[in-house]
Amino acid sequence: MMNLGTLSLTTTVKSSKPMVSLSFWIPYFTHWGQSLLVCGSAPGLGSGNVKKGLLLKPSQQEDQLVWSGSVSVPPGFTCDYCYYVVDDLKNVLRSEFGMKRKLVVPEALTGGESVQLRDLWQSGDQALPFRSAFKDVIFRNTGDVEVGKPLGVFENKSDQDDSVVVQFKICCPDVGEGTSVYVLGTSGKLGKWKVESGLKLNYVGDSMWEGDCLIPKAEFPIKYRYCKVPKDGSIGLESGGNRELTLHSFSNKQEYIVMSDGLFREMPWRGAGVAVPMFSVRSEDDVGVGEFLDLKLLVDWSVDSGLHLVQLLPVNDTSVHKMWWDSYPYSSLSVFALHPLYLRVQALSESLPADIKEEIEKAKKQLDKNDVDYEATMETKLSIAKKIFDLEKDQTLSSSSFQKYFSENEGWLKPYAAFCFLRDFFETSDHSQWGTFSDYTEDKLEKLTSKDSLHYNTICFHYYIQYHLHVQLSEASEYARKRGVVLKGDLPIGVDRNSVDTWVNKNLFRMNTSTGAPPDYFDKNGQNWGFPTYNWEKMSKDNYGWWRARLTQMGNYFTAYRIDHILGFFRIWELPAHSMTGLVGKFRPSIPLSQEELEKEGIWDFDRLSKPYVQKKFLEEKFGDFWPFIASNFLNETQKDMYEFKEDCNTEKKIAAKLKSLAAKSLLLENEDKVRRDVFDILRNVVLIKDPEDARKFYPRFNIEDTSSFQDLDDHSKNVLKRLYYDYYFHRQEDLWRKNALKTLPALLNSSNMLACGEDLGLVPACVHPRMLKSIVTQVMKELALVGLRIQRMPSESDVEFGVPSNYDYMTVCAPSCHDCSTLRAWWEEDEERRQRYFKEVIGLDAIPPSQCVPEITHFILRQHVEAPSMWAIFPLQDMLALKEEYTARPAKEETINDPTNPKHYWRYRVHVTLDSLMKDVDLKSTIKNLVSSSGRSVPASGEDVNNKK
Repeated sequence: MMNLGTLSLTTTVKSSKPMVSLSFWIPYFTHWGQSLLVCGSAPGLGSGNVKKGLLLKPSQQEDQLVWSGSVSVPPGFTCDYCYYVVDDLKNVLRSEFGMKRKLVVPEALTGGESVQLRDLWQSGDQALPFRSAFKDVIFRNTGDVEVGKPLGVFENKSDQDDSVVVQFKICCPDVGEGTSVYVLGTSGKLGKWKVESGLKLNYVGDSMWEGDCLIPKAEFPIKYRYCKVPKDGSIGLESGGNRELTLHSFSNKQEYIVMSDGLFREMPWRGAGVAVPMFSVRSEDDVGVGEFLDLKLLVDWSVDSGLHLVQLLPVNDTSVHKMWWDSYPYSSLSVFALHPLYLRVQALSESLPADIKEEIEKAKKQLDKNDVDYEATMETKLSIAKKIFDLEKDQTLSSSSFQKYFSENEGWLKPYAAFCFLRDFFETSDHSQWGTFSDYTEDKLEKLTSKDSLHYNTICFHYYIQYHLHVQLSEASEYARKRGVVLKGDLPIGVDRNSVDTWVNKNLFRMNTSTGAPPDYFDKNGQNWGFPTYNWEKMSKDNYGWWRARLTQMGNYFTAYRIDHILGFFRIWELPAHSMTGLVGKFRPSIPLSQEELEKEGIWDFDRLSKPYVQKKFLEEKFGDFWPFIASNFLNETQKDMYEFKEDCNTEKKIAAKLKSLAAKSLLLENEDKVRRDVFDILRNVVLIKDPEDARKFYPRFNIEDTSSFQDLDDHSKNVLKRLYYDYYFHRQEDLWRKNALKTLPALLNSSNMLACGEDLGLVPACVHPRMLKSIVTQVMKELALVGLRIQRMPSESDVEFGVPSNYDYMTVCAPSCHDCSTLRAWWEEDEERRQRYFKEVIGLDAIPPSQCVPEITHFILRQHVEAPSMWAIFPLQDMLALKEEYTARPAKEETINDPTNPKHYWRYRVHVTLDSLMKDVDLKSTIKNLVSSSGRSVPASGEDVNNKK
């Protein structure tokens, strides 16, 4: 056994009182070159500076590597502390998750005592109960438990040499009303496994229970477990093997041991939920589109159906173009502002004039369409809201609630209102076209939002709309929390390049680049999503303040969120801003090919490899008799039968513009789209892409072997470039991408208390080795306790066609479909051969499957998912409606929310049945609830009394 006295590192905290020896003791396996360190908020533990924290020393104890160290502190000493894994220079490699540990050395100690803190490393999954989804919603009743005693107070005293005071601490977040928590064990002070004589713990807040007793040294080692005892007297002993407390050899000081035992071990909590875009919801009160206040009705339906969660798509303002293109919810005009589309105009005032009430009723009928009419709905809502604003603006803007909202949000609200005014004034969101206002400054903002300005009324209208959206979503959010339903939001990976965020924080974005889908993600050319890429280096300067503010804002309304395209936090496919497709890009970050590296391999002609390789014979093959027209309009001949692009058409955007001009003049005799694709192919006929920031760095073009530029090279160059291509895409980036994710993702996770889920679907592009990327993502997500996503038809395993829900990990969300693919019904009906394979392989029947996804099939598939080990089973509302034949009359294809292959998809799907009607359908609600409850998943409490809880 280790002697703590010989291995302790003592740092004296100045005090006139006699000192207490405070020891830290924690088992943790590290890799070579790593150490453990404890840092706290007080002197002696670094005062919050990890570099000055207490470095612990390791020792092997049986099968554990234990780290320990000690400081001398006075009685009454308090601080917060946390453990860190550091390198030899004390650089942080990893830190604990969850709340900081609270240390209290009781005032009652007289000095000279020894207090040993025996801790367990707090991993990400152990921090989950402290996320707001659990703490404030699902386990909210635990907060009603009365605090039994202050934290860290010992009720016993070590005044005997043959005994030790042991304080037991356990995190027990899910405790029903009237339930007690006990420690039972081999010691007589622990009841010798009998509850009536066991140690009853006190609740000390934050889901923590603790209690202490004086245990004779002769009884060590002690075996023990924690248990819950509800009001009915039944015993809920924690799962797993017995815990063990061994007594180490100490000095003759009076001894105290604090056992921090982590989480109460029990069957992992599992729940179910419904996913539906806000715009898709339909109710009897809405005007053309789902509205925030409809969420209250959706929450009621969810509770009745046994569902603990409602998942939405992004709800931020996307009004960039002021047309239906803005229906795309992932292209934010502002990451802070809410979308006016979801405003309930009837709720803007309690005393609406008769003519406005009549106008609203007329609008409800006109806009009650099969799908969302985005443009008409936006125009109608803003027109009605403006009339109400003109009547009530003075009363609203002078109210204390508005003033409070404004003071808490003016940092983003004033720039947003100014942006909206300038967008409408200049008739474009492209702030580069705004003259003197193109460059944002605080002085310009103050002038734009000044009360003396002629347009101040317009500015205030945008304040007014955002205030009421906040009030309405807050009301729905609070209602969901009270009813035990998690409201889950969605965090888009990008922002629109013409957004408030890029105007105000231009330095945080690489405006000369765009994000895109890597080639083979959707098609051979990839897609240019058009979002500017993030300047992570700049963002890190203030510890990712923009991200932290963004997540804090989301946390005002949601208790969980989905991180869209989480791969983007590992690496992003980056394109020049002038690109229209996603083919000629590179990963950021990535390790490029250096000029020195290439030269050592005998590669010298960089112009030949990095400029479009355009020969006459290629033009003839591509365009036939039309090639002279292409050559004369787009190319210059540099030498016999060799060409280069003219300055006015040497990018994809320039080519597209020129073709449009030629077509407008009736000079283009061929199909414009086909000619554009073919000219793009010639432009992209390169082998290497030169780094625009460093001319001595290069990136291999995706699928270089398919290019005629590559095929015309000598064999040596081909072999070298092929080898370097595979190294770039499949090997050299692994460690870099892992480190990048571990640097950026914690900034999100630590900036809010929401439960985080990452969209890590199996859409791994062919240009990245699936196993490599899967390994990196899986490892990081596990380390950060991020909940992943599993869609059965998109398995993460490369050798199977259909995922097996019973094999999913606990830290996942499972679903049969999502908004980025066809619904369960549509998928079933799309492909007869696939349907037959699924029927045989998954359902286990050799018969011919029904051509329609009948309710029995839906029930089987949903049951598969609720019975999965996954933490959450979340179903699109369309898939749940397929449980009942009367809701399947609408063609299945019409229920698809998004077509990812179409960058200009119109996001307009509306559920064809109102929530009001669904509330009356007892049979459907009962079917869903039985599915959920019979699988062992938790269902929310129901009944009128729930609404009266905090």
